[in-house]
Amino acid sequence: MSGPVIRVNGLSKRYRLRAATPGETLREALMARLRGRARAPEIGEVWAIRDVSFEVGAGEVLGVVGRNGSGKSTLLKVLARITDPTAGSAEIIGRVGALLEVGTGFHTELTGRENIHLNGAILGMRRHEIRAAFDRIVQFAGIEKFLDTQMKHYSSGMQTRLAFSIAAHLHPEILFVDEVLAVGDAEFQQRCMGKMGEIVREGRTVIFVSHNMQAVRNICTRALYLEKGRISVCGATEEVIEAYLKSVRESGHERRWAPAEAPHGEGVRLLRLAVSGEQSGDTGQLLSGEDILIDLECELERVYSSLQIGFDLLTVDGAVVFRSYQSDGIVSEHPRLRVGNNLLRCRIPAGYLNAGRFVLAPRIGDSARWLIREDPVIELRVTLTHGVSPFWSGINVATKPGATAPVLRWESLGGS
Repeated sequence: MSGPVIRVNGLSKRYRLRAATPGETLREALMARLRGRARAPEIGEVWAIRDVSFEVGAGEVLGVVGRNGSGKSTLLKVLARITDPTAGSAEIIGRVGALLEVGTGFHTELTGRENIHLNGAILGMRRHEIRAAFDRIVQFAGIEKFLDTQMKHYSSGMQTRLAFSIAAHLHPEILFVDEVLAVGDAEFQQRCMGKMGEIVREGRTVIFVSHNMQAVRNICTRALYLEKGRISVCGATEEVIEAYLKSVRESGHERRWAPAEAPHGEGVRLLRLAVSGEQSGDTGQLLSGEDILIDLECELERVYSSLQIGFDLLTVDGAVVFRSYQSDGIVSEHPRLRVGNNLLRCRIPAGYLNAGRFVLAPRIGDSARWLIREDPVIELRVTLTHGVSPFWSGINVATKPGATAPVLRWESLGGS
């Protein structure tokens, strides 16, 4: 097939905001609608995407990047016909598969086996096509023991594995993939990326939404950067990634949020994230030979044992260096949380990080779900000042290979 298989022209999606009715249950709200009672008054509107236009050719892989709330997921939902646009049009030529949110397309009362057949039918596959791919789907997802268990008993990770496996193995001509892959474990994410590579080599058309810049760089032939619902940059992958990362670099050493605008989840609100060096302060240029201090301020409505407050430290390419929570280590040494305002400090020890550029992304959740999972908001620029051998004269000692540069202990065990 030659020419574009996806044509998007002036696509926009508006959501109207309405005042909540205090104390009204979902059942009461539905009954009020059925009886024709007046709806709550509008208090505003939000344009999730606005005047978005682009084309995707057959066999092309288009990456979509942007901060949380920029409209990436809304764009895919409109393209997948999950929600209707407010204005504009999207023409898609070919059979579409979509991996958007955990559980999308699954019926919770059906078993894993039945959902595979259901999803295949939704994709327009014939029975013999589904049967031919069935064993590969099950094996890739690793759900052999739970194949005849109802979907409502699957964990979010199991649902994610099965959803990706179905979308990848039933051979849709066009595939939409959202950041949902981040839910799986590291080993499964690696297998997913390998499978994505196979899909690309097969010449299928893919729109790939991700915060992992290395993954976008590796598999996408072009990319677009969404900012506040509009296309900011569209073009060569490297050009788009650089524009996106520039927005993070310009955020400085501290990010504060007003309470009304702060990232929030059930019972928690993020107020501030900041980085400084114990000796260099908040100059923005940190030294690898000093302790690096990460301050995180949040407001809690309740406290419970499984609450985890922390961050991901990533390279500017999107590779995770490490994740840290306040609940790491010995329980007796965990900082005490309280209802109300909490200011927590994490100390990255001197001599751990290598020279380079890193970014911080706040993470707050519990044992079952994310409550806050933000894009990178602060950049760290680190200069190597530790662990440089005196015998390295004449060699470039500005950095070592890798994201970390620990000074490890060596000893002689003898020899012949």
